[in-house]
Amino acid sequence: MRSHPRLARLAVLLAAFVCAACGLVYELELVALGDYLLGDTVTQTSVVLSVMVFAMGLGSLLAKRLTRRPATAFALVECALALTGGLSALALYSCWAWIGRYQAAMVGLTCLIGVLIGAEIPLLMTLIQRIRREDAGRAAADLFAADYVGALIGGLAFPFLIVPCLGPGDGALVTGAVNAVAGAAVVLWLFREEPVPRIRRLLWLGCTLVLGLLAAAAAGSDTVERAARHALYGDQVRYATRSRYQEIVLTGPTEGPLRLYLDGRLAVCGPDEYRGSEALVHPAMAAGPDTRVLLLGGGDGLALREVLRHGGVRSVRLVDTDPVLPRLAGTDPGLAALTGHSLDDPRVRRTAADPMAWLRGTPGEEYDVVLVDLPAPSDGGPVKYHSQEFYGLAARLLAPGGRIAVRAGGDEDGLWRIESGLRAAGLRTAPYDVPGGPTASCLPGAPDTVQDFLLAAAVQPPVTLAPDAPPPRALTPESLRASTARLTARRPARPPAPLTVLGPH
Repeated sequence: MRSHPRLARLAVLLAAFVCAACGLVYELELVALGDYLLGDTVTQTSVVLSVMVFAMGLGSLLAKRLTRRPATAFALVECALALTGGLSALALYSCWAWIGRYQAAMVGLTCLIGVLIGAEIPLLMTLIQRIRREDAGRAAADLFAADYVGALIGGLAFPFLIVPCLGPGDGALVTGAVNAVAGAAVVLWLFREEPVPRIRRLLWLGCTLVLGLLAAAAAGSDTVERAARHALYGDQVRYATRSRYQEIVLTGPTEGPLRLYLDGRLAVCGPDEYRGSEALVHPAMAAGPDTRVLLLGGGDGLALREVLRHGGVRSVRLVDTDPVLPRLAGTDPGLAALTGHSLDDPRVRRTAADPMAWLRGTPGEEYDVVLVDLPAPSDGGPVKYHSQEFYGLAARLLAPGGRIAVRAGGDEDGLWRIESGLRAAGLRTAPYDVPGGPTASCLPGAPDTVQDFLLAAAVQPPVTLAPDAPPPRALTPESLRASTARLTARRPARPPAPLTVLGPH
């Protein structure tokens, strides 16, 4: 092919295209895994992107020392990149599970991957010029065009193909294998006269060894994940999966206390979940009509169980981003029993959609009660679900006399910011709380905590309980009135600014 410069240049540009696609997949995989394991997408994205770009610049500078033997150097760089990027997901997951130093490991891997990616362009530029000398600007234009188009393909393939079909772990391993073949093998074949025969054989052996290690890691990835989950959650892991949106792990015996972990955080503790579910639902259902109910979040079916205990309910719309969690809550015997099989009730309609996007595009429906069962920012939830914009969209769906109930977390400062958002949407509010943390029984030794809630309506809503449902275990009319009076007395004289999508988070 070297006797046909156009074909040879096309092969090098194709290698640049594939390597760029693989590099962006590694970058997105680091961002996604950080979001899955630690939350706070903005922080994880900012750290990965800034460290990656800095490291790429450093790699470009270091590559100047390698341009005397560009084919050999490029083969070594691509083998190292394929191995590092391919194993990065398993390495980070293992650090998170066994060591707990995830942030340091993520920064270190990001820096190493960035240095190797940054070394690619100078070496590829040298290889193109060895095929045929031409104006540096024209060569750079062709090379960067291939690089940017490859990044586009890799960026689109990650969310729409790699994550749904393979997940970040296996996706990184497959990407590493493609990187090794397309990067190292193509260049070694095309410029096979550069390294002496002994070095060339070693490079081919190294490339084969990288592919073998990636294949072995793919074969053992399930074992590594199971061992890591047992280290994190104990030996009674009954269900574990990584959906497109989160990692879901259910532990505990069928007949015993259940624990539901979402992205590594304990979200449901069987003996304690009723406190929060009852407090979110029953005061809102008691303050007026309750025929039509909208439940935003709550895919575990626990708040839905409390809604369906009210005799006046005729229809419930449940909107949750992840369809996997409601399926689990409806099919797992232990979790389905805990929910009272609420997800099988014919009055329930399930919609798999982002709650804010659904509110923005929903037709002119009206609801008597809107329940926001989404984690508060103080509990690691996204700010957008407790923003002024979100509550404004939700308030549009309220029928005359309708109410909104919000799970406001356990941080009182966050409570008042959420209340400010509801009031900015034109609603009157009543705060209340329920004693006892949502996971106290599963985390012995935790300090006594309370869970804060807000009830909002166009007119001042009463905080009470309805007679058309069994009495809650965690609430009484007296305790509700007392908590409302106590929190109202502590309300700041100058309320904080509401959370907004574009405001400080």
